[in-house]
Amino acid sequence: MNRKKLQLEQLSRKQNGFSAAVNVALPPTGWLKAVRTSLGMSLQQLADKLSITRQSVQEIEKREKEGQITLNNLKEAANALDMQLVYGLVPKDGTLEDLIDRKAKELAVRIVSRTSNNMKLEDQENSKQRIKKAIEDRTAIIKDEFPKMLWD
Repeated sequence: MNRKKLQLEQLSRKQNGFSAAVNVALPPTGWLKAVRTSLGMSLQQLADKLSITRQSVQEIEKREKEGQITLNNLKEAANALDMQLVYGLVPKDGTLEDLIDRKAKELAVRIVSRTSNNMKLEDQENSKQRIKKAIEDRTAIIKDEFPKMLWD
């Protein structure tokens, strides 16, 4: 197994733990405020734990709600709430393999369509079945070669 495939498999295993998290809706107030208020913790109490002002805690909660908070600030606030920040990226396609399949097929369609159009101009048009097979074959080659142009 080549190194790239091994890296993909290892990363896929790590991402498996996040797959259920994709369906978790973010609280409208943001996680920090939702957790703090659910625990019955006041702004001042959290501010004391973070050694900052009440207004600074409000600002942190506002930045988190607006998606403007840094990971370090979020991690510090989570620690102050005796929580753990969990952070990860999950492919929209479900798995890394599915993402690579889709991108390889899109690239294969572009390559085969370009070739097919050139042949059509020369009166050598391929059948739909032959084009479909060419796309499947090209997809398999692209997945095997894993070229950098896959992400262009």
